[in-house]
Amino acid sequence: MKPQDWLIVSARWVWLAALPIIASLAGVMSSNLAYILSGWAFLSFLVTLLDATGWGPPQLQAAVVTMDLSFAVAVVGFSGMLASPLWWALLIAAIPLGLRFGTKEALLVSAAGGIAAATMILITSASTPWILIPIAFQTLAVIVSGGILGWLTSRVRTPAIDMDSRQVLELEGLRKLERERTRTLFRMAAALNATLDYEEVLEMALDLGAKTLSRGRSEDDQLVSALLLFSEGELRVASARRLTHADWRISLHGEEGVIHHALNSGEAQLIHSPMKDPEIGQLAALHASSVALCIPLSAGLEAHGVLIYAHKDTKYLSAGRVELLQAIGEQAMIALQNARLYRDLLQEKERITEIQEEARKQLARDLHDGPTQSIAAIAMRINFARRLMERDLDATVDELQKVESIARRTTKEIRHMLFTLRPLILETQGLIGALYQLAEKMRDTHGQDVYVEVEDEITEDFELGKQAVLFYIAEEAVNNARKHAEAEHVWLRLKKQEDMFLLEIEDDGVGFNVGSVDADYEQRGSLGMVNMRERAELVNGALRIESAEGKGTCIRVFVPLTEESAERLQHLGTAI
Repeated sequence: MKPQDWLIVSARWVWLAALPIIASLAGVMSSNLAYILSGWAFLSFLVTLLDATGWGPPQLQAAVVTMDLSFAVAVVGFSGMLASPLWWALLIAAIPLGLRFGTKEALLVSAAGGIAAATMILITSASTPWILIPIAFQTLAVIVSGGILGWLTSRVRTPAIDMDSRQVLELEGLRKLERERTRTLFRMAAALNATLDYEEVLEMALDLGAKTLSRGRSEDDQLVSALLLFSEGELRVASARRLTHADWRISLHGEEGVIHHALNSGEAQLIHSPMKDPEIGQLAALHASSVALCIPLSAGLEAHGVLIYAHKDTKYLSAGRVELLQAIGEQAMIALQNARLYRDLLQEKERITEIQEEARKQLARDLHDGPTQSIAAIAMRINFARRLMERDLDATVDELQKVESIARRTTKEIRHMLFTLRPLILETQGLIGALYQLAEKMRDTHGQDVYVEVEDEITEDFELGKQAVLFYIAEEAVNNARKHAEAEHVWLRLKKQEDMFLLEIEDDGVGFNVGSVDADYEQRGSLGMVNMRERAELVNGALRIESAEGKGTCIRVFVPLTEESAERLQHLGTAI
């Protein structure tokens, strides 16, 4: 119940309790009057219960006023009519109306009660002219008393009840605004998680944060926000609101200050006087801010960047707002991961397309330089042998033997190409058998000495898909050694080091400068090294190339066997 309801109920029961006491003291208490007062009290009790439960129908107020007037007129009738000491019972209905509505309503209901009582007295009393004067005075007294009572109760209502009503309206307005803001946030969060556009995610993350903090006031326009992501080991601005043009060009390292603490702890960090911070203090837009919040964007052990919010008012970033912004940071991190994975998939698709195109070009070159030339030579020699047959049979026999030799060599080259495209021995004998067959075919087809050094059953628990990846890396490296390194010998070694596989391809060729080759590799027209590195990444592995001019080349491929070794390999990188 509201405060005004408690006040109305209390006044009603004080009034009702006073009626039997005054009646007994005045000597007008009778059984009929006792029944009337008991009935009035019982119905008032029911009304109190309805008010307390809040169940009452809309017409309850009018029914209560009617009930009070009816019982009050009856009390006056059974306690002495015009001489009744309980005529003030007619004022009980004026109390709730004065408290709820004001003086006018209390005056009207008091007048209705006074007129009803006067009418009853006139009907039940002897018709003498002199009785009209006291009836009129009593009716006027009831009306005036009701007006005064209504005015007094309205004075109580104005500072207390009206204020309560204004507070209720204001609270309802705030609740409505909060519900609308919550719906907006849910819609934006859903849109953030639904999009796979990386740039759109960056923009929506900051918009969602600003929408969360907004209260529709001018102070919202003073909020500065920025999203910084790691790129090549440095934090760069990826999206921002109210940063200066110079701030967009700044790069941070995240090695000190609030950014360092946030990334190390994995929790949001609040800092006062952000301009004094060694890193975010470099952002000119934050110099006018009194407080800043740094939220780390991390997934597992990998840090992707930070979200920064700053404001002039130190109280703007309250504890509740910080908690909301942390939740938004987590949503933004998930959305960024999804968008980045999708972008990586698209890039991977493009790389696969490039690799396939390069493979087709390589196959075309190999066919042109190998079997195609050999078949053309066979056709020419057969034509020459046909003409030679008419003049010199012995020379013809020699020529046909040369044709046979070329045909056999061409057959080996085609079989070697088919083996390279799909080594069926991988499916039957695994990586070890495929490496031995590769060495044999390189020796038979190209005269290249390849030596295989492996431990027996080393690949017993090694997945077949990963074995295939290692085979293709070995095949690519051996071909590079034959074509470019001018190596006399190539060694293939397969080892197991604790929870990793190690594939080594070493040659005694001319070697090369790894740094200079990597620098202009894209212009060299070949993707051999790129292919090897990308194949190693497919099995969560790492590839390391050691070479120097005149000292040969050694390629090492590390393949993890467990999740722990994969994480360790990822952190160690090429420093293995």
